[in-house]
Amino acid sequence: MDNSLLSLLIWLPIFGGALVIFLGNQRANTARWVSVTISILVFILSLSLYTEFDSTTHLMQFEQRASWISQFDIYYHLGVDGIAMPLIILTTFSTILVLVAGWEVIQTRPAHYMAAFLMMEGLIIGVFSALDAILFYAFWEASLIPMLLIIGVWGGDNRVYAAIKFFLYTFLGSVFMLVSLIYMYNKGGSFAILDMHNLSLTTTEQAWIFWAFFMAFAVKVPMFPVHTWLPDAHVQAPTGGSVILAAIMLKMGGYGFFRFSLPITPDASLEFSEIVIILSLIAIVYIGFVALVQRDMKKLIAYSSISHMGFVTLGVFALFLAYKPGAAEGALLGLEGAMVQMISHGFISAAMFLVVGVLYDRLHSREISTYGGVINSMPKFTGFAVLFAMANAGLPGTSGFVGEFMVILGAVQANIWYAVLAASTLIVGAAYTLWMVKRVFWGAITNPDVESLADVNAREFGILAVLAVAVIAMGLYPQPIIEVMHVSIEHLLNQALTSKL
Repeated sequence: MDNSLLSLLIWLPIFGGALVIFLGNQRANTARWVSVTISILVFILSLSLYTEFDSTTHLMQFEQRASWISQFDIYYHLGVDGIAMPLIILTTFSTILVLVAGWEVIQTRPAHYMAAFLMMEGLIIGVFSALDAILFYAFWEASLIPMLLIIGVWGGDNRVYAAIKFFLYTFLGSVFMLVSLIYMYNKGGSFAILDMHNLSLTTTEQAWIFWAFFMAFAVKVPMFPVHTWLPDAHVQAPTGGSVILAAIMLKMGGYGFFRFSLPITPDASLEFSEIVIILSLIAIVYIGFVALVQRDMKKLIAYSSISHMGFVTLGVFALFLAYKPGAAEGALLGLEGAMVQMISHGFISAAMFLVVGVLYDRLHSREISTYGGVINSMPKFTGFAVLFAMANAGLPGTSGFVGEFMVILGAVQANIWYAVLAASTLIVGAAYTLWMVKRVFWGAITNPDVESLADVNAREFGILAVLAVAVIAMGLYPQPIIEVMHVSIEHLLNQALTSKL
């Protein structure tokens, strides 16, 4: 396979976005067609990452390396392993859905809206495939700008506040990461991420670098207590913004823990693992209860996202307690479960936000109390909504069950009480999800406007059907995803368990 594939996946949507801006809002329909065509082409190209991927090795594949800033040995260096590759395909898949979902809904500056998502797609693929620390940082920060504009231009009434809060939280967290990357360059003489994995660091150095990374990645996940930007951002963002934020951008934080924290600071990760586990459990349990009292559907799903992403950090850091010499299954299960949970949450959160978007497009309200008896006027739509709600609650047979179950099994090996607390979310998650479904879709029609709601059109049906297939397919047969990441995760586990002292 030509090694320029990753570059193509990064720059095709970025230059495609520039072309769409050039087409302008006067030719909105052409801009829409061009955007969706480019996103489909990028998705098809990204599938060859999967079909030509060698899942028997942990080494980087599809590598491309060229000198970029030679005086500092900074390279344009790309490559993927079994951890990055599924996240890239998730990104290209989600972008198509978002562009199609915004086809009729976005009437103000539609070309700029489509272009922002295309450019963000390219930048996020850059984050997942960069193997040079400065290139990674450049893509990491640049991906904030399109999302800032999406919330700030197409968001709700309080959009500017939400956009600035989102930007400041995530930008400030990343500054600490940059300082630690420069420190490691000064010590090891290389910005290559794989060289940093092998850099020998003292206990004190690892501790400082661990917390610097933690600031960047925890905000992005987002972990308790740095999660407060997320509900504001979700509530104010347009539907497409919420979908990409939940399905893809939160995964950048999880990916950071996989790519940086565990291999570069294994001893500090071990030392501070209990703190991260406790914060993860607070997110899983406490934020679940916070979701239970929400009256705004988007806020409820935003808080449920924080709770579900707590499983990712729990799976990652429980490995140190779950590992027993000669029996790595528990640790491996937790790590793989965290990865599966990221992919699954990408599907389910995207679906949940699109469901709210469909209702919002019709009645311009996200308040649960506005609705009731929606099943009477929108039976097809209700079928999809209930399926996604069940997946969100972790019903066996849906993708929502697989990752959480794997993480809980891993947590049992670490500490039975961690597993019990984590498993309690299945009850709380079912409570807030079904409570919302009951009030929105069943019950008496209290709002006469609900009686005249039109059921999903062909475009909406297509988007929801594709996500329904993804959620069920992954729930029934997660093997193809677990298979491609298995060797890479095994290698990561060895790195995390190998002391640098």
